[in-house]
Amino acid sequence: MSTRDVILGRVRRALADVGQDDRPYERAVDRGYLPEHGDRSVEQTVDLLAENLADYRAIVHRCEADGLAALISGLLAGRGSTSVAVPPGLDAEWLAATDVTRVPDRSENTPYELDQVDSVITACAVAIAETGTIVLDGGPDQGRRRITLVPDHHICVVRVPDQVVSSVPQALPRLDPTRPLTWISGPSATSDIELDRVEGVHGPRTLEVVLVTDRAVGGS
Repeated sequence: MSTRDVILGRVRRALADVGQDDRPYERAVDRGYLPEHGDRSVEQTVDLLAENLADYRAIVHRCEADGLAALISGLLAGRGSTSVAVPPGLDAEWLAATDVTRVPDRSENTPYELDQVDSVITACAVAIAETGTIVLDGGPDQGRRRITLVPDHHICVVRVPDQVVSSVPQALPRLDPTRPLTWISGPSATSDIELDRVEGVHGPRTLEVVLVTDRAVGGS
C-alpha cells in the first residue's frame, strides 16, 4: 500500500459519518460577506481604481474616447517603440494615429520574436477598484496570454465606467472560469528575502493603464 492510499484511506474514514450534501456548489458555502466596502458613486469607484493602480506603480492615464488614438500614439512615441503586439480583435481606431509596426498575435509567434517587440496594447475583461487589478481573459481584443507577459511595455485600455467594478465579488460573475484569466495588479515585480524589489521578472516592466470614458461618469 502506497502512502497515497494510506492518506486517502484516513480521509474516507474521517468522512464516513458525514452526510452527502447535494446542494449546488454556489449554495453549499455561506457567502455572507459584503459585495463591496462602502457606498461609492461610479465616479468615486473609478477614482479608487486609478489610485490603487498608481499605488502598484502602474502609470494611469485618462481620456475621452475621441482622444484615445492620439494618447496611444503619444505613449508609444514617448517610449520610443517601433513595434507593438496587437490582438486580432483590437479596435483598429486605437492605433489610427501611429505608424508603429504592428505585430499580429499569432500562434506561430515564438518567445524570442515577442521579446523583440517593444510594446503590446490590449483591452481588458474587467477592472477591480478595491484591489487595483486588471483582469484579462484572452478575448479577441486581449489576445493570447503570452503577448502580455513577454514584451516589456503593456498598454491596457479600460472602458469607463462599463468595465469597472468595486470589488472581486462583483468581478467574478463577469468572468468565465474556463478561460485563461490573467489578474494584473501593477507591473511585474518580485522581492528577494531582503525585500529588494525587482520589476520585469515574469511580465512587463512598465504597465500603462488608459481609463477611457465612453460616456458620462457619475451617479451611483
